[in-house]
Amino acid sequence: MIAQRKVWGDTLTQLAETDDRIVVIDGDLATSTQAVTFAKAHPDRFIQAGIAEQNMVGMAFGMSTLGYRPWLSSFGVFLANRALDQVRMLVSQTQAPVRLAAAYTGLLNGASGKTHQDVEDLAIMRAMPHMTVLAPADAREAESMIRWAAEHDGPVYLRLVRDAVPDVFGPEHEFVLGRPELLHDGGPLVVVSTGAQTVRTVEAVERVEEAGHGVRHVHLPTIKPLDEDALWEHLGGASTVVTVEDHSVIGGLGDVVSSVITARAGGAQLHRIGLEDGWAESGPNDFLLEKYGLSAAKVAARILEVAERSVAERSVAGRPSSVGA
Repeated sequence: MIAQRKVWGDTLTQLAETDDRIVVIDGDLATSTQAVTFAKAHPDRFIQAGIAEQNMVGMAFGMSTLGYRPWLSSFGVFLANRALDQVRMLVSQTQAPVRLAAAYTGLLNGASGKTHQDVEDLAIMRAMPHMTVLAPADAREAESMIRWAAEHDGPVYLRLVRDAVPDVFGPEHEFVLGRPELLHDGGPLVVVSTGAQTVRTVEAVERVEEAGHGVRHVHLPTIKPLDEDALWEHLGGASTVVTVEDHSVIGGLGDVVSSVITARAGGAQLHRIGLEDGWAESGPNDFLLEKYGLSAAKVAARILEVAERSVAERSVAGRPSSVGA
């Protein structure tokens, strides 16, 4: 179990041994983001820009025109919000090969509170033309994504979380752009999750199945571009789909899945689990997960509620239930 930010620092340092195009521009957060590992190994390709994310984007774009493959190192909230205009004008519109390593994303970022919690970044970045948006579940998937992104000829937003989470994938797992990952195929109720929230959702799904409801669990590591046909196959004609994300319920994973269902005239009821329309607060991780309904226990309770309601509705309608044991 390794923190994604450490995986980023270690993997990029290793890749730079054989790729002299890789440079890192940091926003005075190298110790937090683990860019410090790269800085120690490759000081000639590390730039400490200070608290100046807007300038960092401009520097990265300029370096990309000279053949470099720059990575920006900062908190996600600063890259997706403070530097948004520069990302839009200099990176998205030019399709520059700039990678935004967005650390400390989501609700759990060291009790910093609403000023630093970024639960809108997926909505912002997926709306950005030409931007690839990635959200790894664990350390192994993060490493595979970083290696992929290092070779990608275009802009990338990589959503990384602060703390280590249990492993979902084994050492043989390889990230494939756009591919949904089927983690469990236990029944017709479909649960779709993304990022590190997938780890908590794995536990939630186990609890739901122990309560007698079969669940198919799909992880989406790629928010954009997504293989929509593959996701549609995983949905498998389900009548009930639940999305789970450490992000606002507006504009993120829920909207991604909804667009796939509606584009194919699917009749599934979609239920979204995530942050509601409001700001969160500071606090210990376990407290925040419980309060905002993202702990394994809270997610399981919500899924069970949805499953049991679906069973009851179909029973009243005189039709066989498509969820349940």
